[in-house]
Amino acid sequence: MNVAAILKDKGEGVFTMRPDNTLLEVATELASRKIGSVVVTEVGGFIAGIISERDVVRVLAERGPEQLSAPVEQAMTKSVVTCTLSDTIDELMAEMTARRFRHLPVVDDGQLIGIVSIGDVVKQRIAEAEMEAEAMRAYIATG
Repeated sequence: MNVAAILKDKGEGVFTMRPDNTLLEVATELASRKIGSVVVTEVGGFIAGIISERDVVRVLAERGPEQLSAPVEQAMTKSVVTCTLSDTIDELMAEMTARRFRHLPVVDDGQLIGIVSIGDVVKQRIAEAEMEAEAMRAYIATG
């Protein structure tokens, strides 16, 4: 299975914000949308960065609540790791584990088309395991 299979089930929509949005605006959107991260894009849809709930908490702890009025570009991760539709679930799991993050933006032909979370990857992995177990049961039953 690959990223294309995950997005087929999940959908390709992705919520984004701008680099000049404030940290408070980002925190508000994260909470109201019940999401763990937001991709930050420039005009034209180019990825400028990504910010997660953990990033918001870290900035507040290190710099104080006055940072809530600062632009998100001061707190976001600017070197964004992305994935493609052909990346496998195993590749995603390895990347997410090695780099210790939970969200990967999906890029196709230079355009942001979705985002995959560790929850999406685990859900797909469980579905694969269940299909394999069912196939094995069917094979044994007919053997």
